[in-house]
Amino acid sequence: MQGKKDYQEKLFAHFQMSERIPQHNFYRRLKEVLDLDFLYPLTRSYYGASGQKSIDPVVFFKLCLVGYLENIISDRDLIVHSSLRLDILYFLGYDIDEELPWHSTISRTRQLYPEEVFEEVFAKVLTMCVEKGMVSGHTQAIDSAPVKANASMDSLALKVPQEDLEAHLKSIRAISSMDKQETPIRKVQTNKASKEQQRITASKSELQSIKSRNKKWAKDQDQRPGAGNKGSKYTSNKTHYSPTDPDARISVKPGKARKLNYMSQLSVDTAHHVITDISAYHADKKDNQYLQDITVRLKSRLHRQGLIWRNCLADTGYSSGENYAFLEEQGLESYIPPHGTYKGGPEGFTYHQERDCWICPQQKEIPFTKVFYEGTNANKKKEYRASKYVCIDCPIRSSCLKKSQEKRITITYYKEEYERNITRVNSKRGRYMKSKRQSTVEPVFGTLTQFMGLRKINTIGLKQANKVMHLSAMAYNLKKYLKFISKTAKSDAKTLCYFLNCLKALFRIETRVLSAF
Repeated sequence: MQGKKDYQEKLFAHFQMSERIPQHNFYRRLKEVLDLDFLYPLTRSYYGASGQKSIDPVVFFKLCLVGYLENIISDRDLIVHSSLRLDILYFLGYDIDEELPWHSTISRTRQLYPEEVFEEVFAKVLTMCVEKGMVSGHTQAIDSAPVKANASMDSLALKVPQEDLEAHLKSIRAISSMDKQETPIRKVQTNKASKEQQRITASKSELQSIKSRNKKWAKDQDQRPGAGNKGSKYTSNKTHYSPTDPDARISVKPGKARKLNYMSQLSVDTAHHVITDISAYHADKKDNQYLQDITVRLKSRLHRQGLIWRNCLADTGYSSGENYAFLEEQGLESYIPPHGTYKGGPEGFTYHQERDCWICPQQKEIPFTKVFYEGTNANKKKEYRASKYVCIDCPIRSSCLKKSQEKRITITYYKEEYERNITRVNSKRGRYMKSKRQSTVEPVFGTLTQFMGLRKINTIGLKQANKVMHLSAMAYNLKKYLKFISKTAKSDAKTLCYFLNCLKALFRIETRVLSAF
């Protein structure tokens, strides 16, 4: 017999969320393991003693986590999506007839809490992963990726003094066919940049390099990726800034259009791919300029978790003599391939370590003379120089000195640190570490950008971008936490705890023996 369903809305109904949500549901399981009650005393100082009650801090963080777990970066879309899902309502602690907070409340609360609150929640989630045996701590892989900022290249403005700079750029600018089309650049309503951010920082030499680069670009400007974007032409962080988001910086990846980005620096534990550190930086600097700051923060965080960090894995972008020396001072072994431009010394010359000099092919000594700093990055170098009388009768003088009167050798100050790192990288263990890094941190970045809402920063400012990245990393770690099958990760923390317990036991025995006498 054919059935037909007639629907008539009931005036009264017996309904319980806990009965409708399956036991194996992701958000039900997450609700059981995630305890954020510590947020109440942590955030109490950011509220007044009177007035209308704001959103519950626990509900706020749970809503934010839902956004990144569901890959939703819009606060408005997040509220709409959550109101239609019974399991999300149950996770938030809302009943079916309760109305969720207004979407603008999420944005205001995100601005209200400082970065430290988000870092505390991130540390809490990391502690959960450590206690479950997901983090070993001894090997960390570090990498970076640009994340698109919430600003358009069309709104870029010239840095002050505008009159002088505009006249200069008109004189050096190479015009392409697109520039001949008089399309006005979009103006922003409000300028959020400070006076310092609007002031030009480029020197004469840097402006000259911009001039030569513009001439080179003009030849293939119309075929270049992103050429249709008017704001992407002839721009530099030295001469332009974004009034919409002054902390965003112009950067480019090979084969892609130039955009306003933030730089996300990420550290991942190699045991079970748990994110141990993440932070937002300006995108106009090299990776090796951020490594020391990352190392200090990450080492302190792992130490608080009772973990010992031993190996640092990173790609060539983090290579520098200063970083190699710094990591050795921190007691870490670096597995960072050097740049292809690095050379240990001139070909055919032998370094004598005890006398700190170079021996030429004719067995003549080139002594050390001074330490100096070179280039805009102030690279620390050593100079070795021989008197012109040493080489005056040398048979290979013409090929060795060419037009110079004396032999001069300049090498990096950190030659020994370079050589020790190269030995580790080229070893069997170094090749293993390279494959470990490639299979650990790079897939994590792909997951965050494609499935965890980190394809674009939906906030303004570096501090707000840092909060967004921490929330995305929390969502990733919690998802790994619920999927993890209990195993024992090799961790130095267990060994450390074992020795501490042994010392405590010996101390108790010694106290009893002394008290007996």
